[in-house]
Amino acid sequence: MHEPAVVLRHVRLKRNDQLVLDDVSFEVPRGQFVYLIGKTGSGKSSLLKMLHGEIRPEAGEAWIGGMPLHSLRRSQVPMLRRKLGMVFQDFQLLYDRSVGANLEFVMRATGTRYREHIRQRSHEVLDLVGLRDVLDKMPHTLSGGEQQRVVIARALVNRPEVILADEPTGHLDPETSLDIVRLLKNLCLIGVTVVMATHDMGVVERFPSRMLIFENRQVKEYLPPGVS
Repeated sequence: MHEPAVVLRHVRLKRNDQLVLDDVSFEVPRGQFVYLIGKTGSGKSSLLKMLHGEIRPEAGEAWIGGMPLHSLRRSQVPMLRRKLGMVFQDFQLLYDRSVGANLEFVMRATGTRYREHIRQRSHEVLDLVGLRDVLDKMPHTLSGGEQQRVVIARALVNRPEVILADEPTGHLDPETSLDIVRLLKNLCLIGVTVVMATHDMGVVERFPSRMLIFENRQVKEYLPPGVS
């Protein structure tokens, strides 16, 4: 049996010296889609930063992709990041270069050197997100939804085990938001685990899935009826 993609055991987490999570434990199986739900400041983004290796838990133990976040050495952070893909609310694309150059930048930064492999993988991930013909386009010429699909393609280039999505529909219209969440949910069908923080209850209602609810420094689980 595969180990879970994410494991927290009695985690206490601070952000700017403020306690945001206390004695939090949960697991996320591989290939599962899970929402992080809660008010601003409830700890969702802090949790994502911990999972990304940016901050360390004050107490307890946490793993992602089998790597121990509670004892992670700085030299191990690049290895951790290769297991993860990040999808941001504000895209964070490089607007001075083409879509293909954005994807190439990520692959070269994580050790890929062969130009032919870079181009082939770029075509693969753009096909996966439904943007076959944008490799040579500049990001600013694309719609918001298309830019977010490029961000998801960028997150996929290194074949991550887990995608961390922080309010990925925050700047998108309702119809485009549904398209983006549908795409993220479909990634679970190929074995990718998706952890998505959101305030967008419209997409949560349209695509019900397991929820981790952040409140009063605690995390409670809710599984909608009919969701396994």
